Amino acid sequence: MSSVRRVALTAGEPAGIGPDICIQLAQDQQQAQLIAIADPYLLSERAEALGLKINLIKADLSQPAITAPAGSLYYCPVPLRQPSIAGQLNVANACYVLDTLQLALEGCQNKRFDAVVTAPVHKGVINDAGFTFSGHTEFFAEGAGVDKVVMMLAADSLRVALATTHLPLKEVSEAISQNSLKQVIQIIHQSMQRQFGLAAPRIAVCGLNPHAGEGGHLGREEIEVITPVIEQLSAQGIRLSGPWPADTIFNQDKLQHFDVILAMYHDQGLPVLKHHGFGKAVNITLGLPFIRTSVDHGTALDLAGTGKASATSLQAAVDMAIMMANSQG
Repeated sequence: MSSVRRVALTAGEPAGIGPDICIQLAQDQQQAQLIAIADPYLLSERAEALGLKINLIKADLSQPAITAPAGSLYYCPVPLRQPSIAGQLNVANACYVLDTLQLALEGCQNKRFDAVVTAPVHKGVINDAGFTFSGHTEFFAEGAGVDKVVMMLAADSLRVALATTHLPLKEVSEAISQNSLKQVIQIIHQSMQRQFGLAAPRIAVCGLNPHAGEGGHLGREEIEVITPVIEQLSAQGIRLSGPWPADTIFNQDKLQHFDVILAMYHDQGLPVLKHHGFGKAVNITLGLPFIRTSVDHGTALDLAGTGKASATSLQAAVDMAIMMANSQG
């Protein structure tokens, strides 16, 4: 068996910067066999627009994985429905995007890929085409038959996981139950052990309300939901601390004592993470039966085909996927 990891790289929305950053990534020698799941003609056209040379090699998944030399990129072909123009969305290509994700999903499920790294997609154009699509995370979770996954972003040594993701703020409290919070913490704990090599991960849990509820004067979620869960799971051997006020736990003197911070909602934790490392942060889906990482940015239609897009976050996502695959064994 090859010791080289094989990583699927979905190129995302064809009119966005996904194809650009895949090509940019291939300019350097990588530590795994990256396989772009995309239309090769799209990759060739975008490379020409960027003024970059690219040697496209059709992947043979029956053979052991080998890395490509700098300037080369393996690919699994998926045909566009219509020619793509950089910066111009086309609903006709929504099926193409979903087909690339499905191929990556199936490749991870049958162990042909060790991980999948996703370039950004445009949710709006997929929904405009008549498909119900709320994001990569939900697509892979449903395809893998997983009821609960956890979104975590990482930049350098800072890792922030979310108890809830894309919800209106008024719905967050109701969405956090003892059962759901237990599931989230257990997924984080198990993923840190299996995919990050941490035997006893240290998890700090944020409160929901300002000052973590101020003893019930600013809300009772900490008393009725969060603290009981921390106590129950701590008794089972999970290293938990909290509930912490979010304006306290993100101070550097506190962060150094924890491996993961669990925020209760999207904008409680992610502004800090993105301020710390936007452009080099990685989006990681915990709880899937395979490894999935992604960039921390969107399709940037205005930058597509201009050469101004940065592949820094995609490189970080690839490096993270390789590290997780190696830790998992």
